Amino acid sequence: MNLPLFSAAEDPGPSFANLLRRLHGAPPAVDVNGVVVTHGTTIVAVRYGDGVVMAGDRRATAGSAIAHRNMEKVYPADRHSGVAIAGAAGPAMEMVKLFQLQLEHYEKVEGAALSLEGKANQLAGMIRANMPMAFQGMVVVPIFAGYDLRRRRGRIFTYDVTGGRYEEADYHADGSGGRDARTTVKLGWTEGMDVDATVELAIQALYEAAEEDSATGGPDPVRGIYPVLATISADGFARLPEAEVAARFGALIERRTNRGMHP
Repeated sequence: MNLPLFSAAEDPGPSFANLLRRLHGAPPAVDVNGVVVTHGTTIVAVRYGDGVVMAGDRRATAGSAIAHRNMEKVYPADRHSGVAIAGAAGPAMEMVKLFQLQLEHYEKVEGAALSLEGKANQLAGMIRANMPMAFQGMVVVPIFAGYDLRRRRGRIFTYDVTGGRYEEADYHADGSGGRDARTTVKLGWTEGMDVDATVELAIQALYEAAEEDSATGGPDPVRGIYPVLATISADGFARLPEAEVAARFGALIERRTNRGMHP
């Protein structure tokens, strides 16, 4: 296999997306009229004293039907950042893969990782490039979060379908159950929370969203399927073990059951 060569004027630089465009041109538009698109639903990001907790349920829907029960919606972007996806599942997962490759490609070419601001801007450009597909129903709305090594704190970025980028001070939730999850976090969040309390708050937010929104999947002990949770701190991106998540949801359900028995 021969490596591609570019003139100085055509050099795509450290952008992996530009490299693909140079090699293959712009991606074709996709007509989805009459096709039911699979959608991911509820995602949450909450800042705590040493970083950010990200969470996402596992359900994907196709219209009013459950398309998948164990979809992944929270991914590492690189060592110190992560991305959670809501919206059209197919384009969202492809966008995540391209975003991961872009950050890796940049670091290999430049010899240093992109800043957290730069990563957030890079994702905004990818969402903006997806706008023609968004107008055809393939809307992708991610949350990007990470630990800023320069500012030594966790940061959360949200987007609209046009690629508009906005930084949230403390927390955000998106997707069909985002409003209910956001309300739960708003009522429980305090400045300087530790990681354990923040994980519990994210779990409660997903539980409340699943209670109110049929497209949001709650814990499924029968199939052993639970939402995905991850922390991002100075130590990097770390996904919580599924056994720990199951135990935390079990404790939450037990508390709710006891409360119902003893009002």
